[in-house]
Amino acid sequence: MARKTASLPSTVSSHEPHALTVRRPSFLRRLLQQWDLQLMLLPALATLLLFSYAPMWGISLSFMDYSIYKGLGDAPWVGFKHFSMLFHAIEFPRVMANTIALSLLKFAFGFPVPILLAVMLNEVRSNAFKRTVQTITYMPNFISWVVAAGFVFTLLSRDGLINALLVSLHILEQPVDFMLQPQYFWPVLILTGIWKGAGFGAIIYLAAISNIDPSLYEAADIDGAGRFRKIFAITLPSIQGVVVILLILSIGNILNAGFDDIFLLTNNMRNYSLTDVANTIDIYVFREGIMNRRYSYGTAAGLFKGVANAILLTTANFVAGRLGRSTLW
Repeated sequence: MARKTASLPSTVSSHEPHALTVRRPSFLRRLLQQWDLQLMLLPALATLLLFSYAPMWGISLSFMDYSIYKGLGDAPWVGFKHFSMLFHAIEFPRVMANTIALSLLKFAFGFPVPILLAVMLNEVRSNAFKRTVQTITYMPNFISWVVAAGFVFTLLSRDGLINALLVSLHILEQPVDFMLQPQYFWPVLILTGIWKGAGFGAIIYLAAISNIDPSLYEAADIDGAGRFRKIFAITLPSIQGVVVILLILSIGNILNAGFDDIFLLTNNMRNYSLTDVANTIDIYVFREGIMNRRYSYGTAAGLFKGVANAILLTTANFVAGRLGRSTLW
């Protein structure tokens, strides 16, 4: 007679470890656990809602024939009428060409300068000299554009320092009205923007550089690497994440060619000789929407710019992600 062999039940296994299931706290519980941090966030959140999201109801004006005499209640809905008028306006191609060209020039010449300045300051060994240069370079950021424009006008006037220097060096035979000549307006605008923002922008890159592991530089010194070799092999690769993030943000602002600097450097748009080169989309919105009281039309132009910038930002972020770089989200 065959003997039966005992076998362990199939549900029992002495070799499988017990799976431990850890329940993640709910969102509300985690929120209550961080009540002190959330409390600190409330003022910033209230400011964001009050000044960034609450005014967004105003974009409805772009779909209405709004009049200040009738108000929103009696304003008829007209759909995309003002957008159609914007795209068929005679000035629109020129406005877009000025905006894109000026933004790209500002980006091409202005974006690398803070990086270069931060790298140069990082190589300075004297802390006193470094702090002095850093203070001098980021101080213009705290000067209002009104004061900065007055300084530029004084510097470039016919009897200003630049004309006096160029005439004394026999580069010019007679003084030139730089602020009245269209061919000089964009270079002046770009250089003024670099002077005003480069020092403050360099602070971000200096903060990123300060987080680099010093042992990397020590290893490079042992290998006999010079300063330039360490810059291109350690410093720049280590801050490329910050560079890419700021690059994405800059691409998302391509249609923001500036308003304060253009408006003030054209003497509140009273210098009509600069109208063709200074007519960007922000100036166009101000002139048509505020000065000519075409509120719905100006709102449509501003909404178009905002949507276009959002598309550029999303596209740049997507491309950066596909390339394996740092992204905003």
